[in-house]
Amino acid sequence: MTYQARIKELNETITANGAPWGAIDAESAARMVVQNRFRTGLDIARYTATIMREDMEAYDRDPANYTQSLGTWHGFIAQQKMISIKKHFGSTKRRYLYLSGWMVAALRSDFGPLPDQSMHEKTSVPALIEELYTFLKQADARELGGMFRDLDAARERGDEVEAKRLEKAIDEHETHVVPIIADIDAGFGNAEATYLLAKKMIEAGACALQIENQVSDEKQCGHQDGKVTVPHEDFAQKIRAIRYAFLELGVPDGIIVARTDSLGAGLTKQIAFSSEPGDLGDQYNAFLDAEEVDPANITNGQVFISRDGKLMAPKRLPSNLYQFRAGTGEDRCVLDGITSLQAGADLLWIETEKPHVDQIAGMVDRIREVVPNAKLVYNNSPSFNWTLNFRQQVYDAWEAAGKDVSAYDRAKLMSVDYDGTDLAAEADERIRTFQSDAAKRAGIFHHLITLPTYHTAALSTDNLAREYFGDQAMLGYVKNVQREEIRQGIACVKHQNMAGSDIGDDHKEYFAGEAALKAGGKDNTMNQFAAA
Repeated sequence: MTYQARIKELNETITANGAPWGAIDAESAARMVVQNRFRTGLDIARYTATIMREDMEAYDRDPANYTQSLGTWHGFIAQQKMISIKKHFGSTKRRYLYLSGWMVAALRSDFGPLPDQSMHEKTSVPALIEELYTFLKQADARELGGMFRDLDAARERGDEVEAKRLEKAIDEHETHVVPIIADIDAGFGNAEATYLLAKKMIEAGACALQIENQVSDEKQCGHQDGKVTVPHEDFAQKIRAIRYAFLELGVPDGIIVARTDSLGAGLTKQIAFSSEPGDLGDQYNAFLDAEEVDPANITNGQVFISRDGKLMAPKRLPSNLYQFRAGTGEDRCVLDGITSLQAGADLLWIETEKPHVDQIAGMVDRIREVVPNAKLVYNNSPSFNWTLNFRQQVYDAWEAAGKDVSAYDRAKLMSVDYDGTDLAAEADERIRTFQSDAAKRAGIFHHLITLPTYHTAALSTDNLAREYFGDQAMLGYVKNVQREEIRQGIACVKHQNMAGSDIGDDHKEYFAGEAALKAGGKDNTMNQFAAA
């Protein structure tokens, strides 16, 4: 509905209610409606799920249409990210949000900082989703509020052409609300627990839930040791539980991202149920590290499986966990990916130990032999040493091609001494093009960085503390923060406006008319930044 049509509709409603509503202004009410496009989290989930489905289809047509996101741990960070994207690129198209369970554990738990082991309160995840979208909706209200003020100014000076242009811009306003891929860890319990939490996350606005195939009560960060996976049927139950949650809440286009940690997980808690040779349970058990047993030498407490007609004893650790055979990680990832998609997942996530296009592509090619349109969400993780990894990849490629690498020490390629070299330049170019290369070659639909704003917050705070508490004192803030905010047009330099002061003033005027006591008068300090 257009802006003018909305005004007309509300004017009819107000008129129909007679004298008691006489002081209500239809255009002011229309502005409030336009500024609050999304009424509930489910409205957001349905809207953003449609966007993701369209983007997935666009990627299938052309892998240059890959999508991206940055992990966010606070509504303000998400808001500023999307404002920045609109400012620099004019559109939020194919740019999402990512909610990292790692950052929830480290930054948003009532227990204080925690490791990424699903120890934080499960309700903190949907609470953060709701917070993220509250801040994004406020960004819409703020931006539209500025457009309404400009419209009023155009009308006051009689500029009908500008007024019509602004009305059209209001009708075509692009929201800051974008899809979020939200981390549900390993589901925080059994399939029922997964279903209950999934509902809370969807109701908060999440259109895409990422779940991993680790044991819930043994969950570890994907880049740490000690990961324990579950049999495929156990994981399929949780995938189905999430789908039921989406369907129950009326979000049939909801996205399930199935993550496998099998590449780095060498342990399992369970021997899978198998009823016949070659079934899924048998395939899972075939990866177990087991030794043939002589029935005459059975020892106390041993557990046995049959394999190819032989009695086998899986290697069992004092922790009561079972080991997989070394070197089976990629095969297990491929099987995990195929079975997850067959169970109803929409996208895959393969957690790797390094960002290597050929390694990822090798697994995806095998998955696509069974599921041709398989696509990945990929973690461009801060746990990777990107500089060292890519310099070593270039070193290895040069060495294999017979190029002289005697000037380089492969183990010390991180050194600043190599920063100006041809090898470093080629490595940096490979880092720059990694996302587009991997989207084209390795089936990666969505690239994300899990923890970037955790690191940027720490880095910027360190820089400010060094300057402000050192010799630079106040200049450390003014020169490196405020001056740059003004010159780069950072919206929150007008922090009162960003916090909603002008929106509040508009509401005061709607409610109180000429009696409104507004904050945005001529003596408001924020007027110093009018030229920013």
